[in-house]
Amino acid sequence: MSTPIQCSVVVRAYNEEKSIGRLFEGISQQSIGEVEIILVDSGSTDATIDIARQFGAIVISIPPESFSFGYSLNCGVKSAKGDLVVIASAHVYPVYSDWLVRLLAPFDDPQVALTYGKQRGNENTHFSEHQIFAHWFPEEMAPNQQHPFCNNANAAIRRDLWELHPYDETLSGLEDIEWANFMIGEGYSIVYVGDAEVIHVHNETPRGIYNRYLREAMAFKRIFLDERFNFWDFIRLWATNISSDLWHACQQRKLYRNLWSIIWFRTMQFWGTYQGFRHSGPLTRQLRRTFYYPRGFNTVGLSGVKRNVKPIMYNDEV
Repeated sequence: MSTPIQCSVVVRAYNEEKSIGRLFEGISQQSIGEVEIILVDSGSTDATIDIARQFGAIVISIPPESFSFGYSLNCGVKSAKGDLVVIASAHVYPVYSDWLVRLLAPFDDPQVALTYGKQRGNENTHFSEHQIFAHWFPEEMAPNQQHPFCNNANAAIRRDLWELHPYDETLSGLEDIEWANFMIGEGYSIVYVGDAEVIHVHNETPRGIYNRYLREAMAFKRIFLDERFNFWDFIRLWATNISSDLWHACQQRKLYRNLWSIIWFRTMQFWGTYQGFRHSGPLTRQLRRTFYYPRGFNTVGLSGVKRNVKPIMYNDEV
C-alpha cells in the first residue's frame, strides 16, 4: 500500500537551474512525510527540467506564450493529489526541516483557506529588498489576518477551495491576493506563519524591479477599484522609503556600499507602481500600508528569532 500524500508542492519555473535544486533538496529534508512535487515549466532551455526529474518531480510543460501566473498555478494545482497544496517560487529554499509542518499546521482549523510564511534575503539581496521582506513578513504570527495580503512565493491553500475559485488567469500578477480577497469575502481565514521561513533569492536589475512593480500595480488596479496612486503618492512614498532605508543602513553600518542601490531600487519600485496605476487604480488603506509604507525607525525584523531547530545544511554548505 502506498503512503498517502501529505501535501503537494507546486513550483512555477522558467530557466531556474541555478536555484531550483536547492529548493528541491530542502523539500527532500522536510519532516512531514510523503510530499508530491509538481513543476510547471514554461519553456525552460537549461537544466531545470532535468534537475526536477532527479528529485522525482512531476513535470508539466506549458507553452511560453500561454503563460500567466494564474494559468501556470491552475495547471499545477489541477494535477495535485494532496488536499493541501503548497506554492513555492523556484528561487526560494527552506531554512528549517519543519517548514512544511509549520506552514500547514493552521489548516487544522477548517476555516483557514490560505497560509503564507516568512521570507528573507541572502547576501546577494538588495538592501531595500531586505527592508521589504522585514516589513511584509514579520517575526510574529498573524493567526487571523484581516486583509488579503499574502505571497505565493511561500504559501499553501486548500485544494477543494481552489476548485471553488481557481486563480484568475487574466491578471498580470497578484493572483494570490485576488484569491485571498475572494476567500475572505466567503468567510474564510488567512494565516501568516512566521516560523515557516524561506530564503528568497532576488537579485534583479533596475529594469527588472521596474517591470515587477509595473505589472503588480496593473493587477492591483483590477482587483481593488476605489483608490488611486497618483504622482504625489510616488513622491511621498519614494522619499519616505529612501529615508527609512538610509536610516536602517546607517544603523547597520552598511550605508556606504548600499547608498546607490537604495536610491535606484526605490525609484524603480515606485515609478513602476505609479505607471501601473496611472490611468486608474485601487489601493485599500491596509494594503497601501502593507505594500508601500516604509518599515519605520526600529531595528527589529532582520536578525531573526532563535529557534530550537537546526537549519538545513545544504550540500554547498558542508
